[in-house]
Amino acid sequence: MSVTAAQGFVAGGMACGIKENGAPDLAIVATIDGNAVAAAGTFTTNLCQAAPVQISREHLADGKAAAIVLNSGNANAATGEPGRQHARAMCSLTALGLGIEPTNVLVCSTGLIGIPMPFQGIEAGIPQLTAKLGATDQDGIDAATAILTTDTVKKEAVATAIIGGITITIGAMAKGAAMLSPAMATMLCAITTDCAIDQPVLHQALAAAVDETFDCMDVDGARSTNDTVLVLANGAASNNIIAAPDGDDYHHFVAALTTVCGSIAEQMARDAEGATKFARVIVQGARSKGDAKLAARGITKSQLVQCSLYGGDPYWGRIISECGASGAYFDPEAVSISYQGITNCRNGIPAIHDTAKLMELMQQRDIEIVVDLGTGGHGNHTMLTTDLAPGYIAENMRTS
Repeated sequence: MSVTAAQGFVAGGMACGIKENGAPDLAIVATIDGNAVAAAGTFTTNLCQAAPVQISREHLADGKAAAIVLNSGNANAATGEPGRQHARAMCSLTALGLGIEPTNVLVCSTGLIGIPMPFQGIEAGIPQLTAKLGATDQDGIDAATAILTTDTVKKEAVATAIIGGITITIGAMAKGAAMLSPAMATMLCAITTDCAIDQPVLHQALAAAVDETFDCMDVDGARSTNDTVLVLANGAASNNIIAAPDGDDYHHFVAALTTVCGSIAEQMARDAEGATKFARVIVQGARSKGDAKLAARGITKSQLVQCSLYGGDPYWGRIISECGASGAYFDPEAVSISYQGITNCRNGIPAIHDTAKLMELMQQRDIEIVVDLGTGGHGNHTMLTTDLAPGYIAENMRTS
């Protein structure tokens, strides 16, 4: 279950001919009654923003939406005014099929950049898809499958929370296997919830969840032109509306939203193009949260560190070097580093350890690296990353 898990939402997916191999490439998520509901989004910070990002920003200006139409196989990015016309047309066709206003439709695209959208298939496909949306698990699966590009598996997540004695549900679907970096949003993600929550509060909750999840992942340091995270909240759970970003209800909602986004983020990192290792990098003992974040991001963006991971080499020298270049404050001679629970650097120099055991543990797919900056502070931050493997180069050495 994903975007159809929350009450009052329908979804669907199909093939409309964008992908030459005939795979599903068109999806829609919508409110079941066509009503525009509280909506919020976060988008790429890349200056080169795709047409669907531009149009979705426009349509979100009033904080409401009733549907999201998504396609894979073509990013509709770097396509100029024709691209914007196609993005608007996708909204208009979806609106026509659902009996709603075009400005209440948000649009997302993913795939090849700089290639005109093959619109004929979309033009024929959207009316077909709007006619067969449903609220079943399979409808959600169909939608989640239709947005994949180089992903090998669909990404879905569901969480619940108790708000004023009422159970609310949050569901999500996403795609993402490369061009993933901590610069919001790092992929396409559509989230639905039946929680009653004011739009400004929803926006703040989404920002908080994103900061702790999608902004804590770095697969290749690349920031896409299309990155988008959208959330629709229809209030169908009939809980007491969350009207302010404080109190237990708000914090319970943020915790559930963070759980959903965190699950999606980890699924994307685990499915990263060509990756053979999934790594959790934990920086602790920093003077501040900011310093911990600087150090963690310095580590995870390092191709040298990623190459070491691919080779199963617990080379702490690269870790301490990247921390030193990150801008974080610390004393290099107070740093301790461990891989898989075995400390091989203490006080900035090699530590005696069971080398054979550590090398054995480094052959596992999941790797945990803990870096203690030794400042005596309580700042900490966790990032997700992967190794840099030949499969990544093979996938990206051509237009993809």
